[in-house]
Amino acid sequence: MKKTFIVFISLLVLVACDKAKEIIDEVLPGLTEEQVVEGLKSALVVGTDTATYSLHQKNGYYNDPLVKILLPDDTKALIENIELIPGGASLLNDLIVRMNRAAEDAATEATPIFVNAISSMTISDGVTILKGADDAATQYLKSKTYESLVATFQPKIAASLDKPLIGGVSASETWEQLRSLNNSIANTLVGQLAGLTTINYTLDEHVTRKGLDGLFVYVAQEEKAIRHDPLARVTEILKKVFGAI
Repeated sequence: MKKTFIVFISLLVLVACDKAKEIIDEVLPGLTEEQVVEGLKSALVVGTDTATYSLHQKNGYYNDPLVKILLPDDTKALIENIELIPGGASLLNDLIVRMNRAAEDAATEATPIFVNAISSMTISDGVTILKGADDAATQYLKSKTYESLVATFQPKIAASLDKPLIGGVSASETWEQLRSLNNSIANTLVGQLAGLTTINYTLDEHVTRKGLDGLFVYVAQEEKAIRHDPLARVTEILKKVFGAI
């Protein structure tokens, strides 16, 4: 029975490989399966290197409206009221700056995690990505790395947010004060009329999520450019694979 099962699995693998070759021959005639996978890996390496380098720079997040990390949407009512207090707007701006600095500081932590995931790409993965949308490789990478990235990013972001701001108070402490104030009012009549809701997450959780969202936005942009813009194909294998599509 065990031998029969092994033979069955072997046949499935052979059929899958034949199907992959058939698809690649149809979409990219003249290229081998290995070349296609190499090209896709190269695209992801270029995309992730560019994304992490760009976002790691000072103001990489903060000056880009597409990925800038703002305070959560469910703090909108609280923010509007704090901005009316003298010094409130400055406090909130300092908090937003520090949130983005934390994400910028953590961006390069993604590189080894990305490299590990990219190196494990199979021919089957490559075929799926090749026939997918403009961000298919990015979505593949996200599915393989997201949990590891959270585990790596969050401690670094938390450490950055714990550094004192002006007045000796850290971004995390400022956030906890705001969250405590928000939650103490949220369930009162005044809070309900003001539209406040209870907030149950920490600042480093919010910044980690938003920081990774921005990182994958950049990777997706690079992937789309490589797929459609010949000038973005900076290696020979990229020119060969994506030039043939």
